Amino acid sequence: MLEEKTIAPDFELPDESGVMRKLSDYRGKDLVLYFYPKDDTSGCTTEACNFRDDYSAYEKAGVTILGVSPDTSESHTKFKAKYHLPFNLLADTEHKVCELYGVWGKKQMYDKEYYGVNRTTYLIGKDGTIRKVFKNVKPADHSAEILALL
Repeated sequence: MLEEKTIAPDFELPDESGVMRKLSDYRGKDLVLYFYPKDDTSGCTTEACNFRDDYSAYEKAGVTILGVSPDTSESHTKFKAKYHLPFNLLADTEHKVCELYGVWGKKQMYDKEYYGVNRTTYLIGKDGTIRKVFKNVKPADHSAEILALL
């Protein structure tokens, strides 16, 4: 897991349209970089829709939102269209950025162990410094939690 007050490592991933996005492209803007396990699942949909519903508040605060998961760009396209998400979703199909940011790890469900994304959000300042790390995010409350901090 990356630490607060350190520079967020740069990366490049395709968005839902296949356009390559670099983290450094967002320098000069405050950024919510949220990592989530899977498109169109219960918790991930709740989290994304809360960001969508609060989107105007983020815009007023000058904050950009980017979601990252191991899903494909095609999956992101469907997820974004289905729920009318107004922000970009980045496809980390090889989970290299998830590993870089320390959010890829061992998980357990129904007595089975597997590797996946641990729901985590990084609030990154205009200068690229990590201002806040949100670990073990609760999808239903998370957007409000970030807005309260902003």
